[in-house]
Parts: sequence; C-alpha cells; structure tokens
Amino acid sequence: MSLGDSMQQNARQFVERYHAVREEIGRVIVGHDDVIHGVLTCLFVGGHCLLEGVPGLGKTLLIRTLSQTLDLKYSRIQFTPDLMPADILGTNMVMETPDGKRVFEFQKGPIFTQICLADEVNRATPKTQSAMLETMQEGTITVAGIRHVLEQPFFVLATQNPIEQEGTYPLPEAQLDRFFFKLLTTYSNREELATIIRRTTRGEVIEPRKVMDGAEIIRWQQLVREVILADHVQDYIVRLTLATHPEGPFAPSVTNQFIRWGASPRGAQAMSLAAKVRALLEGRYNVSFEDVRRVYLPALRHRVILNFEAQAEGIETDQVLLEVLEKVPEKADDVVAAVAAD
Repeated sequence: MSLGDSMQQNARQFVERYHAVREEIGRVIVGHDDVIHGVLTCLFVGGHCLLEGVPGLGKTLLIRTLSQTLDLKYSRIQFTPDLMPADILGTNMVMETPDGKRVFEFQKGPIFTQICLADEVNRATPKTQSAMLETMQEGTITVAGIRHVLEQPFFVLATQNPIEQEGTYPLPEAQLDRFFFKLLTTYSNREELATIIRRTTRGEVIEPRKVMDGAEIIRWQQLVREVILADHVQDYIVRLTLATHPEGPFAPSVTNQFIRWGASPRGAQAMSLAAKVRALLEGRYNVSFEDVRRVYLPALRHRVILNFEAQAEGIETDQVLLEVLEKVPEKADDVVAAVAAD
C-alpha cells in the first residue's frame, strides 16, 4: 500500500469514527449541529472548549452525553463564588498511618480526570479561575511544590451564562485564550423543540453507548496533525490573525476603529488545527481556504477585545471579525491592493 493510499484509508476511518461518536450524541441531543461539531473538533485536536448560552439549551447535557460516549474518566465541578482553588486541585491533608504516625498525604481534587465539566465557570472568583491556568495549558498541576501530570487525553469543557451577571466574574483574558473554541449555543427551532418535547415527556431514557477510548482519541489527534497545510493557506491564517491587531500592517480600518487587543498566536494555531479536522471530514488530506473560513469565528471570537467605541455602539465581536474576514484576501499578492482600497 502506497503512502497516499494509507493516508486516504486513515482519513476514511477517521470520518467513520467521528460519525460514530456524532450519532451517539445525536440520540440524546437534538439539533445544535454546529456546536456538536465544534466540541468534537476540540476533542480531536486536544483543545478545551467554552460553551456560552442562556440556561436550558442543553450545554451541560451535551457535555455529559459526550462523556458517556467516550471511555474516559469524567468529573463535574460546579463553580460558585465560594469555591476555592483547593476544591478543584486538591490539597495536602494530615493522615494517620497504621503505626500511629501523622503524615501529609495529597488528596486529589476533581480536576484529576480526563473530561472535566466546569459548569458556570464565570461564577467563581478570579483566584479560583486562575487555578485552571496551568492545568489547561500544560496538563499538569503543582501543589506544595510537587508537580502532578494528568492522564491524557485531558479536556476542560466549560459553560457560562451570558445573562444574570450579578455574582459573576468575567474570565481573565489569559484563561479565555486557553480555550481552543468558544461556541455560542442558540435556541432550538420549531421542529427541534417538538422533538425535544417528545423525547423528554414520555418517560423515555436514552443511554449513549461508549464508542471510543483514550488511545483511539490520541491516535486521531496525531492523524489531524499530519494533514497538509500548504504555505499559501498558512499565510492566509497568519494574515487573518495579524488583521486583528490594531495599527498593524495588515489591519483594515474596522480593526483600527473597534478592536483594542487582537488575537494571540494561539488563535492562528486553533484555526490551523480546526481547519485540518474539517479537511479530513471533507475527505481531503490538505487544508483549503474554505476550511479556514469555516473555523475562523469560534477560534477568534474570545481572543479579540473590543474597545470602548464598539461597546458604546453595541457592536458584537462576531460582527467585527466577519468584516475583517471580508477584508483579508486569500492571495498574498492581493494584500497591498486590499489595504489601499480599505
């Protein structure tokens, strides 16, 4: 078997296994196709995901259902204002040995898992939220000078409520940047709502089957990284990222007018990896411009901070980013002309 045939076979297997997980989730979750795809994209690149939406739209149910389809350890942390870092990470406790001596023994917190649901993460104080920074970036936890390595794969899937801002604390930019995607959960349509009512009011209990384990997930994560990202497509990703930097050489007028801080290099990394997943699902082993455009918003919407003018005019981040996307040409040769026209 040639290398090309082997790559195509691996791509077909990935699509089959992706849809196996997707179908099990679909037995419980109605609609929200884009959100489910976004969560699965994070799964297959090893990234964390932030889901935002009003209460009752199935964010927590989606994450719990995903955990039921995967043979991984799962824990849920309910974030509240009185939650302390030790409640998440764990702490050293005095324990008595069989011979009567007292020793310190580390008691692991709920973060020692593989899928961690951080429910209503913005209800905890910044001090508690910061306890997640090392874990999300490095997959490790340091307590009392001792470094603990978490079992891989490891994902943080967090939810937050955009309303009821009393008693909430905005996530620090450093923590937001560690989320691979930010996904917006919207209302169900007429047909979806009818299906939800039928499923949930007749006493039916649907239990998803486990269809994938950690070793297989790691295998697909490695496959995703092997997808070809051509130099001209990579340059498009770079220019999209730089176009969010105010007063930069690639910044269109909308960026200079409404953006205070642009996306970090993690934004470019997220677009690259997410576009590779989409390419595989389309049956290709190389990334296209369209793949990049389709993952652009969830990869950058939480990495861009608008200025006061945008906030005063009620302009949303997605509005600004979509206009930036329109201004950035695919071909590098067109950059000078685009900047001059803008």
